[in-house]
Amino acid sequence: MRGLSLLLLLWCTGLHASEPLRIAAASDLRYALDDIVAAYRQMHAQTDIEVLYGSSGKMTTQIIHGAPFDIFFSADIAYPETLRERGMTATAPAVYALGRIVIWSNTLDAASLTLEDLVSDDIRRIAIAQPAHAPYGLRAKEALQSAGVWEAVQGKLVFGENIAHAAQMTRSGAAQVGIIALSLAMFPDLAAHGYHVIDDALHQPLTQGYVVTRRGGDKPEARAFADFMASETAHGIMLRYGFRFNGE
Repeated sequence: MRGLSLLLLLWCTGLHASEPLRIAAASDLRYALDDIVAAYRQMHAQTDIEVLYGSSGKMTTQIIHGAPFDIFFSADIAYPETLRERGMTATAPAVYALGRIVIWSNTLDAASLTLEDLVSDDIRRIAIAQPAHAPYGLRAKEALQSAGVWEAVQGKLVFGENIAHAAQMTRSGAAQVGIIALSLAMFPDLAAHGYHVIDDALHQPLTQGYVVTRRGGDKPEARAFADFMASETAHGIMLRYGFRFNGE
C-alpha cells in the first residue's frame, strides 16, 4: 500500500511539473509579449509557456471563476488589484509599462487625422475595443469625450472584443479608422501605414500591471518569468513596441 501511495505521489508530482506556465495577457501585448516569450525561451528552453490574449476585464472574470492562469498581464492595473482584494494573487500587482492609443487606418492617411476629424461624413465606421471590459476601449471613449466628439460619432462606432480585434476590424476594412494600441500599430505589418498618437492628457493613464496568481504562486517558473519582465531584454522589446515606463 505504501508503495502504491508513493507511486501516486510521484505521478501527481510529475504531472504538476509537466504543466505549462499559463499566462493571461491583454491583447495590446500580442506582439511584444510574443517576442519576450521567445527571448525567455532562449535562456529557459525547458519551460513550456502558453499565452492566451484577450480583454483584461474578461480575463479577470475568468480567473475569478477558476481559469488556470499563473500570471496575468493586464492593460489596466486596476484588474490585478481586484484579484488581490479577492485574495486570488501570490504577489502584489506591479506596473510593467504605460500604454498609448493612436488613430490608425490602412486606407486613409491616419497620421494627419485628429479626433475631431472623425465626425466627417467621409468616415462611416470607427473601430474601438469594447469600453465595458477593455481598458484601451475605455481610454478611447474618454479621449473622444474629452475632444467633444463622442456623441457625434456614436452611430459610427463598431466594437471589438478587445484591442487586437478592433485593430483586425480596421485592417480588414470593416472599419475605415480604428483607435488602437500604439503597440499594435508599431507591429511591422501595421506600421506600413501611418498613425496619429492621441494626446494622453485626453484620457486616464493606461497604467498596465501584472500579478502572479494564487495558482502560480507555487510555480518557480511563474516568478522567474515575472522577474524577467523587469530585465533589460524585456524592457528593450517593450520600448520597441511603443510602451513607456514610469519616469520616462
